[in-house]
Amino acid sequence: MDISTADWTVAGRRLTAAGGSVVGNRYSENYDVWHLDPTRPLAVVADGMGDGPGSAAAGRTAVDVFVRRSAAVSGPEGLRAAVADVQRAVRAAGHGLPDLTGCTLTAFVGDSSGDDGAAWLVQLGDSRAYRLRDGLLELLTVDHTLAWLGVLHGWYAADSAQARAARYRLTRYAGHPAEPEPDLLHVALRAGDLFLICTDGVSDQVGYRRLAEVLQATTDPATAVRTLLDDTLTTGDDNATATIVAVG
Repeated sequence: MDISTADWTVAGRRLTAAGGSVVGNRYSENYDVWHLDPTRPLAVVADGMGDGPGSAAAGRTAVDVFVRRSAAVSGPEGLRAAVADVQRAVRAAGHGLPDLTGCTLTAFVGDSSGDDGAAWLVQLGDSRAYRLRDGLLELLTVDHTLAWLGVLHGWYAADSAQARAARYRLTRYAGHPAEPEPDLLHVALRAGDLFLICTDGVSDQVGYRRLAEVLQATTDPATAVRTLLDDTLTTGDDNATATIVAVG
């Protein structure tokens, strides 16, 4: 298991980050794609839909385009424009491929425009961003799935067969024919915060209490990433990717 690390500064605050990924036991290849930028505060994860060439092309294209475009923009309008370019590029990458070309996209983008430091969270699909603050682990993003809508509005129980089936029906993703916009969330950076950006191979296979336990046990992102990915190999079988950002 290879763990990459990075150190950044946002408005005078030091951020320490780590990321990694495992194939798991179901697939022969990893259809998750991730990027931890070595020079600027940027962490991106994407999870391909399915296990064919379209899935692989979507994840790689989405991450590469977002990394490149986000370097040249700032603020909400710039990030929306970057994701719009991702949408067009993923759809173009799918031309001629026999299967669905689509993926999730979730990103942490540091924002140095203010005095105290902040970050943008970019959300498209059902990968997730969590924050541990003052001992409380909160899910900051919304899953763009029919399962999320169904459980929220009481259409079916969270542990029902209907919910499990709806978990794989995404309402927004990169490569969607309607090219939907992402959710954008602007979050303050407070000393001691830990942000977890992960694919559903982590959030579906490692329970909330265990996620909180691992993040509360250490302030070292690399240690926490390694522990979470090890957990996925014993509790599940999906591709799993996690990046953690610690605010110093």
